[in-house]
Amino acid sequence: MAVKYGKFEMPKKIKIEEIGPHKIRCIAEPFERGYGHTVGNLIRRIILTSLEAPAILSVRIEGVSHEYTAIEGIIEDMTVICLNLKEALLRMKNIEDETLMEPRIITKTLEITTDQIAKNKGAYQVTLGDILGESPFELVNPDFPVFTVTKPLIKQIDLRIGIGRGYVPSERHNFEPKMHEIVLDSIFSPVRLVNYFVENTRVGQDTDFDRLILEITTDGRITPKEALNFSIEIGKAHLQVFDSLKKHEVVFDTGEVTANKEKEEILEKLALKINEIELSVRSTNCLAGANITTIGELVVMPESEMLRFRNFGKKSLSEIKEKLAEMGLSLGMDLSKYGINRGNIQAIIEKYLQEKVEK
Repeated sequence: MAVKYGKFEMPKKIKIEEIGPHKIRCIAEPFERGYGHTVGNLIRRIILTSLEAPAILSVRIEGVSHEYTAIEGIIEDMTVICLNLKEALLRMKNIEDETLMEPRIITKTLEITTDQIAKNKGAYQVTLGDILGESPFELVNPDFPVFTVTKPLIKQIDLRIGIGRGYVPSERHNFEPKMHEIVLDSIFSPVRLVNYFVENTRVGQDTDFDRLILEITTDGRITPKEALNFSIEIGKAHLQVFDSLKKHEVVFDTGEVTANKEKEEILEKLALKINEIELSVRSTNCLAGANITTIGELVVMPESEMLRFRNFGKKSLSEIKEKLAEMGLSLGMDLSKYGINRGNIQAIIEKYLQEKVEK
C-alpha cells in the first residue's frame, strides 16, 4: 500500500569549491526548513568518527627495550621518535587488496654510512620515507623527520601498521605486543576539521528554506571529496537497517503537476494581445509603434526602457503598470523559473498558441 506525501524541497545540484590544500566547501540548497541542520550534523559526525585510514600501531627498534631509552648515535630519545612516528600519514596503494585490512609488520634494515653523515655535515636526518619507502602503503609525508643520526649504524626497525577509525590509545589496541615492541597511540582519522553552516535561501517567494554549507579539511590520506562520499555511503548503510520495518511505500509529490499548472496559467496571460486588454488608445498606439503586440513581450520589458519609446510618458506607464498589476503581472518580470526570457518570449508564445490550436 502506498501513502502519498507532499513535496519536499531538495537540492537539485551540489556545488563543490576548492578553497585550499585538501579543503573544500560543499554547498547544497534548498532543503526544507530544519533539514540543513539535520543533514549537516549527520554528515559531520560520520566524517569525524567513522572514516578509516592506516596508522602505525607500534614500533620496535633493534637494541631498544622501552620508550624512555636513549640510543647511541641518535640525537633524539625514543620518546621523541615515537611522537614523530605518530605523524606518519599513510594511505593504501591498492584499496581493493583486502589483506591490507589486517595489521601487518613492516620490517626495514636501516643502514646509515659514514659518507651519508659526512655529506649532511655530521648529522643525517632519517625520514619516514627512509623507513617506509617500499611498504604496501603510500606515504603522504615521506620527508617528515623521525630522528637524527650522528654515527654510522645498522638497525632493524619493525613497524606494525593497521587500519582503524578515530583515535585509539595504546592500551586499547587489540594485539599482543612482542618483546621490546612499543605500542603507540594511533590517529586513524584522516580528517582535520569539519564545519557546517546553515543559511536562509529562497524558493519562489519564500525565504525560509535552508542552504547547507559544509567545509571539510583532510590531512591528505584521503581527499575531502572522498571523505564526503564515504560518509554518505556509511550513513545510507545505517539507515537501510530500518528497511525491515517498512509497512507502506511512501510516494512523494515532485511538484511537477503544480509547476506545469502554474506555467500554463502564466502563459495564458502572456499570450494575450495588447488590444485584448482595456488600455487607452494613446498607450495602445505607443506599444504598437514599439512592435510590442503581446502581454508577454510587454512584461519582459524593463520600466526604464519603456520611457524611451516615442510619445510614451509617465501617465501611459502608470496606466500599464496598473493594468498589469490587476493581472498579477509587472514590468521587468523574472520568468526564468518557467524558462522564459526576453530572447525567447515570442517563440514560446507562438509555440503555446500552436499547441492550443492542436488540442
